[in-house]
Formats: sequence, structure tokens, C-alpha cells
Amino acid sequence: MKKTTTLLLLFVLLASCSTEEATTNTETPADTKLANKKNTGSSSNDLLSEATFKSMVIELVYVEGFKPTQNSINNFVSFLEARTFKPSGITVETRAIPSPGNATYTNEEIIAVEDANRTKYNTSNQIAVWAFFADGASASNTNSGVVLGTAYRNTSFVIYEETIQDLSNSPFEPNRTILETTVISHEFGHILGLTNLGANMVQNHEDTEHAKHCNVESCLMYWSAESGSGLDNLVGANSAPQLDAQCIADLQANGGK
Repeated sequence: MKKTTTLLLLFVLLASCSTEEATTNTETPADTKLANKKNTGSSSNDLLSEATFKSMVIELVYVEGFKPTQNSINNFVSFLEARTFKPSGITVETRAIPSPGNATYTNEEIIAVEDANRTKYNTSNQIAVWAFFADGASASNTNSGVVLGTAYRNTSFVIYEETIQDLSNSPFEPNRTILETTVISHEFGHILGLTNLGANMVQNHEDTEHAKHCNVESCLMYWSAESGSGLDNLVGANSAPQLDAQCIADLQANGGK
């Protein structure tokens, strides 16, 4: 069963909340896998606070030729460090995998890639995150919009890197690092529970027309942060959009900085 919020115009951020049937294998105990196969936003406090997990590991896996820029990875870590309490540190482990051979990916196919390749799961004091950078487009693309990223489990998200590369670093297009940073941070914002997706709102600021997104246009979690005019705003920008004060307050109220 999946509940998916799709943002469509010219360019789209897609936040997907899904519950999947957990599978087991001989490498990882079933209960450990289940802890990383919950609804998007349900691990908000675990990711934000140090109450249970003192450190975080990001398993960043990309199809060969589709690795995000190092600056984008650095920006992602900085975003996490600014909002979460992890006294034992945040680490990123990167590796390439061969192409699964998909021209487009359904959500089910993205989940299958994760289940076949993920090696990091929660331990007693470390929370693990899976980030996949795909070599194909989302199967949810339409003539009026394309999906750039999906947060689909409590510790899992995908970035459609091929699409991002097609839409960046050319005249009148955003800088690739700025575009990657925006999409990665937006999707992880959903994993952190924004907006009204696991981190309760201190004040009501959910967009009534675009659920689970902030109603402040300048905020990272605004629905058009990377669609339509939002993309235009990134052309020539020196940095990605930031969380607004209300989103930060929500994270702080749920154990974050």
C-alpha cells in the first residue's frame, strides 16, 4: 500500500510514503531489516535526536557514471549536521553498482534495487540511510512534469540523477550541484518528517493544496522548490533553498537542532 504525493509542473519533487512487506535473507536479521522498511517520516525522532542512535551512516549507491558531485555530498552532510544530534558522527559510504538495465523505474523497481544492494541497516547505536542515484527516469514522469526524487521509506530515498544531469549545467539551467543539493535536501526533509509527516507542526504551515509541504514559498519544503518557477529561481543561484523558521521549529520540537 502506497500513499504518494506528486508535484507536477515542469520539474517535480515527489514525496512518497509507502509500507512494504519486509523480506528476509541470511545476511541481515529480519527484525533489523524491518526497522528500515517503515513509512516515510516515521523515524523522524530517531534521525534527529541522540536518544537512541548516536551516529548515522549514509549508504550512497549510484549507477556507474551517475555519482553526485562531491560538493553535493558535502552539502548533504552539512544539512544533516545542522539539523540532527549525532555526537558520534555522520559518515557517508559511496559505491557504484552496474546499471540494473532500466530505462525508467517504478517505485517497486526502486525498492527491488535497494533490497538487492543495501548492506547497511540500523544497529544498536547507529541509524542507517539508503540513498540511490539512478541512471534512468521515473516511470511516473508525464508530458507535463518529471520526478527528480522520491522519499519512499523511513530511511530510503532515490534521486533520478540522469534526469538531473539532463536539466543542469547548460545555459539557462541550474548549476548541477545546486540542483542536486536542493533535491537531496528536500527529499531528506520528508524523511525527517517534514511537513506534517512525522514531525508534528508547532504551528500549522502545511500547504492545503499540496499536502506534506510547507506553505512558505521561499522554504526548501515548498512544493515548487524545484518545479516551474522554482527551477527558474535556481538559475544563477549560489546555494540551495533553506528550511524556513517553521520547518526548523518542527524539527527542534521532535529532537533536532
